Order: sequence, then C-alpha cells, then structure tokens
Amino acid sequence: MASGCWSMEKRAPYANENNSKDNEDAPETGCLSIVVLGASGDLAKKKTFPALFNLYRQGFLQSNEVHIFGYARTKISDDELRNRIRGYLIPSKGASTEQAENVSKFLQLIKYVSGSYDSEEGFQLLDKAIYAHEVSTKVAEGSARRLFYLALPPSVYPPVCKMIKKCCMNKSDLGGWTRIVIEKPFGKDLDSAEQLSNQIGELFDEPQIYRIDHYLGKELVQNLLVLRFANRFFLPLWNRDNIDNVQIVFREDFGTEGRGGYFDEYGIIRDIIQNHLLQVLCLVAMEKPVSLKPEHIRDEKVKVLQSVQPLKDEEVVLGQYDGYTEDPTVPDNSNTPTFATAILRIHNERWEGVPFILKAGKALNSRKAEIRVQFKDVPGDIFKCQKQGRNEFVIRLQPSEAIYMKLTVKQPGLDMSTAQSELDLSYMQRYQGVTIPEAYERLILDTIRGDQQHFVRRDELRAAWEIFTPLLHRIDKGELKSIPYKPGSRGPVEADQLLERAGYVQTHGYIWIPPTL
Repeated sequence: MASGCWSMEKRAPYANENNSKDNEDAPETGCLSIVVLGASGDLAKKKTFPALFNLYRQGFLQSNEVHIFGYARTKISDDELRNRIRGYLIPSKGASTEQAENVSKFLQLIKYVSGSYDSEEGFQLLDKAIYAHEVSTKVAEGSARRLFYLALPPSVYPPVCKMIKKCCMNKSDLGGWTRIVIEKPFGKDLDSAEQLSNQIGELFDEPQIYRIDHYLGKELVQNLLVLRFANRFFLPLWNRDNIDNVQIVFREDFGTEGRGGYFDEYGIIRDIIQNHLLQVLCLVAMEKPVSLKPEHIRDEKVKVLQSVQPLKDEEVVLGQYDGYTEDPTVPDNSNTPTFATAILRIHNERWEGVPFILKAGKALNSRKAEIRVQFKDVPGDIFKCQKQGRNEFVIRLQPSEAIYMKLTVKQPGLDMSTAQSELDLSYMQRYQGVTIPEAYERLILDTIRGDQQHFVRRDELRAAWEIFTPLLHRIDKGELKSIPYKPGSRGPVEADQLLERAGYVQTHGYIWIPPTL
C-alpha cells in the first residue's frame, strides 16, 4: 500500500454467525409436517399438543398447509391418540360450540404412527406418511418443511436422531428444511452434555438444532431485553455502582408429587438452576448486542457465562425437605437437594463485586418465580428511612405477571414521614382481555420461523455446565450435604443467613399485593 493511502476490506463473517441457507432461505409458508415423538407421553399431551392447538386456533398453523404426526411405541389408532389429547385442549364442561368445532378440526390434522425409537421400520412408515401428506399438497419434493419435536427422555435422543437422519430428511435441497427440537435436561454434567452434543452434532448442523428451555419463552423473560435496552433511565443505573445484589428466585409450594424417582436422579440444581435461572441471569447481566439477530444475542450470553467465577462452597446452601425420602421411588439415604441457594460472581467491568443469588426450592411457603434487583443505600439519609428498605426493581415471572419498582415515598398526612410503596405494571390490570401466550406456543412458532434467539446454543450449553459441574460432582459424592427443612417453610435458615452475608437487606412491613381489577 502506497504511503498516505488507505484501503478498506470487508471483514469475513465469524464462524458462528448464522448465515446458513437453512435459515436465510427457509420458507415461512407452504407444506409443514410437525412430528411429535413421544406422542403418548405426558409432556406431549400436557404441553406440546396444547401449544400446537393454540397456534392453530390463532391462525399461525393453517389447515391447508400443516399436518401433525404423533410417533411412539404405544400401539394405538389415530382416534385413540386424538381422544387422549382432547381433554387437554378443551374443558370437559362449559366449552362453546365454536371451541368444540375448533378442537375437532385440529384433531383431524393429527395422524399416528407406531414404531420403535431405534429401528428403521417405524421411521420408514413415518417418512411414508409425511411424504403422502406432502404429495397431497402438491409441494415440490424437498421444498417442504419438517419439524421433529423430541418429547422424549434424553437417553433416546441419539438413536432417534440417527433414524430421522437416515429415514426422514427432505430428499433434496430445494428451499425446504428439517429441524429438531430437543428438551432439557441436556446431559447431567459437562461430559455427558458434550457427549450428547457430539452425537447429535454429527447428524445435524447447529442451525437445525433447537434446544428448548421454556423459561426463555415466558412473556416477562422476553421483556427483559426491551426493558434494559429500550429505556434510557436504566442504562446508567444497571451496573455495580448502583446495584447491590440481584436475586433470581424459583419457589414451589409442593414437593416432587410422584416424580420422586426422576427428580432424585437430577436434583434442584440440574432441574432448575443450571438451565432456567442461569438463562435468566444471562439476560439480566449481558451487554447490549450489536443487533437482535439470534447469534448476536447468544454471543453476549456466552460472554456472561464465561465471566462467572468458580463457585465457592461457603456461598452455596443445599436443603432437602422433611419427608422427601418417604417417596418409595427415592432411596432412603438420598442426599439429592430439593433446595439450593448459590451465589454467582461475574468477573467483568459492569458486575465486579455484585452477587447474583440464584435460589430454587420445592415444598416452600409460596409459589413464585421472580427477578429482584436491589439497589444500594441512598448516601446521606436525611429522612432516616434506610431501615424501611432499599429501592428494588422486581420482575415477577409467575404467577400474576408484573413489573414493579419498590421505592420510598412520603406518607400522606401532615407529618413528614416516609413509607415503602411501588410503581406497578401488573399485566392482568394493564392488559385486560389480552391472553399471555404459553412459553411453548412462542418457542414452537420460533422454530417454524427459524428464529434461534430463544434457544440454547452448543457453546452456551457447555459454558453453563462448566459453572456447575464441579459442585454437582461434590454433591453426588456426598462431600456437600443437604440440610433438612420443614415443608411449608422458607427453606433452611442457613440460606437466609447466606443472603444477609451477601448484602441483601430484607424489607420489613411491606408486601407487594397484586392489584385487583
């Protein structure tokens, strides 16, 4: 280059930028086959099929384009499957004629194929049924869309994916696509997750794989990016200079209730914290992405996970509710935690020194999931009101979805006295008549549209397991013990003591009450 001259070259795209043909040229209309594997199981009946019905009812699935196939080992007819599903789509009493007609029309879109999960015969029958539907819509071979939803245990993902790859893919590349949706848990630790990722990754490209975490489909979780990056007053406040601590909480007021055997294999950290709560943490803590493209958002989430420091034993409290081992499917000497509080610390410029407290538990005194951002004390407390509590920004994910800011105001009257109150956006009051979509509805629609923003990428999954695997291995070996706590309580007292040491200041005398209509 000559002296004093400048040239500019267009940079090559990064390897992880989602420029694949699978998404760029994927049609959003035309023949669509949705295959629910594990169609006779609880997940399919309670979540997958109702979500598909609601998408159909709202016009997102057109009867002249879509056909739904159930696949499982159970030998039943089309009508038997439809009758099993019907009760989860419509109330048994009080349904209108229009609702009943909608359900009947939807159920006619469902066809059932029975077969094994690890043999070609059943999947060849499935492919034949899908192909017959595609031919009936006069679609060009290879231009149709095929979506496989694996409502199955992770242990059968590899053989099922092999059969899909071998028997059920589009026959040619004429603009159509084949995508798979897989449910958590994605492994039990880093090694098993990597093994599963390798097995599936050998068969499908990353843009074809949708690792679903239904928390990312919740309305208030999806609102996080808008709240943070579309409102000017949050930008200067959202950092270590103003925020003292962040809590992300999941509480259930019931125990394992018949799922004891399954739950004991995983525990509360694998079941809730390592996935749901950690995904929420990423959205709370991430930097502003370059754009709303899925890869730009997921890049920022990965950066957060990679900045999390190793967990310290003294910043973890485990609990197990009394009576947990009375479940006949749970071993008498089980150490599996049904409650856990863990403090995560993010080593970067924005969050250095701010504890992120992840807390989840079963058989507690209330049911809720929320994000609670607690701000630091006001310097120079001239009103002597610090004992009443700090400012808090709370996003209540469930139930009674709401966003509210807890702040100190003057108590009405002649005296200059203060009280805690709130600025409140309660969804039931503000958005009357608006139905908040179920998470599965939104996420299934995203898979059809090819939008991976709300799904977990492989490197993101790996980074999440790197955080918790050492702790989980110590729990599995019995090196960290679960503390007993009474059902219906707040959990172990040690957890509240940990929060206090972390700097959380509990507000006394103030309770947020959802406003009535």
